[in-house]
Amino acid sequence: MSVATRTHCPYCSLQCGIRLTSQLSGTLELAGREDFPVNRGGLCIKGAHAAELINHPERLTTPLARERRGQPLRPVTWDDALDRVTKAITRAQDVHGRDAVGCFGGGGLTNEKAYQFGKFARVALRTAMIDYNGRFCMSSAAAAANRSFGIDRGLPFPLSDVADAEVVLLVGSNPADTMPPAMQWFAAARDRGARHVVVDPRETSTAKLARRHLRSVPGTDLALANGMLHIAIRDGLVDQAYIAARTTGWDAVRRAVRADWPDRTERITGVSISDMTATVHDLATARAAMILTARGAEQHADGTATATAWINLALALGLPGRGRGSGWATVTGQGNGQGGREHGQKADQLPGYRKLADPADRAFVADVWGVDPDELPRPGVSAYEMLDRLGTDGGVRVLLLAASNPVVSAPNGAHVAECFGALDFLVVTDFFLSESARCADVVLPTTQFAEEDGTLTNLEGRVVRRRRAVAPPAGVRTELEIWHELASRLGRGSGSRGEHFPTDPRVVYDELRRASAGGIADYNGITWERLDAGEELFWPCPDEAHPGSPRLFAERFPTPDGRARFVAVTHRGATERPDKRFPYLLTTGRSRSHYQSGVQTRRNAALLEAEPVAYAELHPRLAGEIGVADGEAVRLTTRRGSVVVTARYTDGIRPDTVFVPFHWARVNDLTSARLDPTSRMPEFKSCAVAVAAVRARRPVHHPDPRPEELHR
Repeated sequence: MSVATRTHCPYCSLQCGIRLTSQLSGTLELAGREDFPVNRGGLCIKGAHAAELINHPERLTTPLARERRGQPLRPVTWDDALDRVTKAITRAQDVHGRDAVGCFGGGGLTNEKAYQFGKFARVALRTAMIDYNGRFCMSSAAAAANRSFGIDRGLPFPLSDVADAEVVLLVGSNPADTMPPAMQWFAAARDRGARHVVVDPRETSTAKLARRHLRSVPGTDLALANGMLHIAIRDGLVDQAYIAARTTGWDAVRRAVRADWPDRTERITGVSISDMTATVHDLATARAAMILTARGAEQHADGTATATAWINLALALGLPGRGRGSGWATVTGQGNGQGGREHGQKADQLPGYRKLADPADRAFVADVWGVDPDELPRPGVSAYEMLDRLGTDGGVRVLLLAASNPVVSAPNGAHVAECFGALDFLVVTDFFLSESARCADVVLPTTQFAEEDGTLTNLEGRVVRRRRAVAPPAGVRTELEIWHELASRLGRGSGSRGEHFPTDPRVVYDELRRASAGGIADYNGITWERLDAGEELFWPCPDEAHPGSPRLFAERFPTPDGRARFVAVTHRGATERPDKRFPYLLTTGRSRSHYQSGVQTRRNAALLEAEPVAYAELHPRLAGEIGVADGEAVRLTTRRGSVVVTARYTDGIRPDTVFVPFHWARVNDLTSARLDPTSRMPEFKSCAVAVAAVRARRPVHHPDPRPEELHR
């Protein structure tokens, strides 16, 4: 007899509803759930094949450890593995201090795990050194939204509101490839006559569906936003009544964009004055209009300022809080990228989006945790800054890495791999042997999505229930069990109020609710019982009688005076510009068939068949200049490294730009680690690159070695 479980896809921030049916044969069948309002049964190719990884032959099912660097990883018992980790932590903190041990988390962890990891760092380890891979994803948009609106929730409205917008401007976003089920809402809007405009250096699948494509130079989106605001002011399109009633700071922004003349903006961005003008008029005259930004605009050393510039344009046109189909939003990427940044994985945050530097916030959370506020560490450093200092004096000497693969996903990846080698000890929890796990001294096998219970928060701020459909393999544990055991071995497993680190995710979630109560991201009223009963609940939700908050800003913004903030920002130009040695621009992104660092999708036969090797999109004119044929090997070289990938011709990209998906090892060896001064976001999306033919046939795909091959 088969058993069906209603749960959610393990991949992107849509968190599409799926149904997992366990067969007597031990296999899982996966189908989309028509009752879930985000995807309404639709799935992308990644989600449709997600269940195939549960019984994958490369699945880790026993702890691995190596006796010393240079020797292979071999199976060990759980007791042996945890003893090694405990001794390494104790030794490092005894010699170098508490901050010699660090934690690096991931946006794929459930809310319960993200919360518990932050608590583990600050209560069990008492270290300031914790951050997560979401720093590489949402940090710029989060910083901009917090500064302008007083809150960071990716979409301050349900995704379905897109269907009500007469005009949508997408900046650096390609949901047709990265989030295909979301496109039903864009299609519904177009069927009603909506006009969609896409800003992207590539003619992406999304751009092909748009009314207008603004093919901008990478790294110039801030200049484009300011230039369009200049046009709105010049043409009398700003909403003066809205500005006066609902905002502050307008005069400074108005003065700041005086010099962003349309012809100057056209020279910087490559976008014509006529296209800019038409887009501004479309946004200003529509009954309902929205501006959506994503990583293409935000993963820059000026990403916070760029997101702010688009927020300024939205505020000037009176879009946020106007009603259904209007506003500004950012399209969160990772599966729990929203929840993962709300409950304590970030270096400066406590649960509920409370601040670690705020005495009142520290006291509140410390009381929930049953510890003295003075025991809590101060804010630490951002993700790349922590990675960059691994193994150095004053840096982290022992790192606990959970659900992340920074050897592939971090900028300047070769340097990050070298930093891993400088550590005294590296511990990785994962269900496959990722590129980062191969660097580890101990690897601890963990559960996959179908084997665990918990909650996640999707791009709308909607909290969803992940439900266990099958038992994990023998020998596999959850991160909650691992942190519980480590804390006990370190003598920090319990306090005055009992156990610090319970292993039941429902118990952990109830504590998360209490810790978030009264905070910006208030989950107090969102219970597992309400979710299991089918309620659609969006945070903030302060109590169990509250219906949740699907739409924000209708009456006020969550700032002290209830007004949104204009913030003046200025285009400074790219941090790294093309020159004679590196004459082109490189930009990176996601593809249709793969996800994040590719640890899961590169192990799926169907997805690997669709995209077996790393490739570079080149304009035929550029390819002709360097003498490389479509499908041949091409070498990309930046100031940090060099990689060989397959050339893929497309006339849908600017002739001065090269695009490479980042799902393969070594692609991020090329990218820059220059950081945004506010969000500490690295400069992923624009750097100077040289392109040369290799004069060899296309590279051969070498599959990742299986764990048993590393034990020989």
